[in-house]
Amino acid sequence: MTIISGKDITVLAGDIGGTKTELALYSSRSGLRRPLSKKTFPSKDYPGLEAIIRKFLSHHKIRIDRAAFGVAGPVSGGRAQITNLPWVMEEAALAETLGVQSVFLLNDITAFANAIAVLGENDLHVVNEKIPAAGGTMAVVAPGTGLGEAFLVWDGTGYRAFASEGGHADFAPAGPEQSDLLEYLAGRFGHVSYERVCSGIGLINIYEYFKHIGHTDNPDCPAGQIPAGQDAVPHIIRSALDKNRPCELCRKTLEVLVSVLGAEAGNMALKTMATGGVYLGGGIPPRILSLLETGSFLNAFVSKGRMTELMKKIPVYVILHSEAALLGAAHHAMTTPWTE
Repeated sequence: MTIISGKDITVLAGDIGGTKTELALYSSRSGLRRPLSKKTFPSKDYPGLEAIIRKFLSHHKIRIDRAAFGVAGPVSGGRAQITNLPWVMEEAALAETLGVQSVFLLNDITAFANAIAVLGENDLHVVNEKIPAAGGTMAVVAPGTGLGEAFLVWDGTGYRAFASEGGHADFAPAGPEQSDLLEYLAGRFGHVSYERVCSGIGLINIYEYFKHIGHTDNPDCPAGQIPAGQDAVPHIIRSALDKNRPCELCRKTLEVLVSVLGAEAGNMALKTMATGGVYLGGGIPPRILSLLETGSFLNAFVSKGRMTELMKKIPVYVILHSEAALLGAAHHAMTTPWTE
């Protein structure tokens, strides 16, 4: 068994979710920013990942050297299950399907974190412009439907990404208003995690809390007219940021989420000593850049008592790249030492 280096290799990468599955082929010769081919499939139309892989590769006569897939669900012992699908995936079975030795299953937030190494300036929006420490740990906080968190540690030659379930840690309210919100959510759910407040799920919970205590929305606000079963999150965000006729209830809801996001991003920075920077990902931050640049986010981020001066020096970025998890999976497949 010898380590393979100095050769052109081709990898298959995937971002596997309950709604859609994205697959792409990359070559070390053309680089990770220029996929050879890419396609999106509706996940629920297929019995499993193997079926999608076979369909995708049926259009390409190309030898795959290795593969990596970011999965929206827990990964343990080379085995993964999609949270919102009855799919079970195993590295060994996928390797047999592809006829390769190496297949990696990664939690989707770990795959997302791996992308940071190959992101460029145009892929990032700067929220706190500071100089990252060379080799400093980096943290990822990604509010989308749920709240994903991860961190990257320098091992002497490169960064290694590690998953975290920090989004399920206890929510710590800041001030009387958030304390009342916690009491309301505890009555509904029992345990209240940061994900219950700082995510798409959380945005709806905050919105419902304010309606519960008597805040009214603009009667024309689209968020108040969404039929049951439809996602109200994009409507709340649009109504909050509407320059001509903003909904004050939606605006208030989003402002609370931004403050909680700042506090939790700061918590993650402290727990991992993220002097290399904090990266905000997921579906929500790129859509609320104007609010992230107001004082409430950074005030909550840096307000850590005796650690405040340290927090002020930590850079904060928003990841704008729409396919970061796919890019990160490909980067992991391309750079992890391998044998043949």
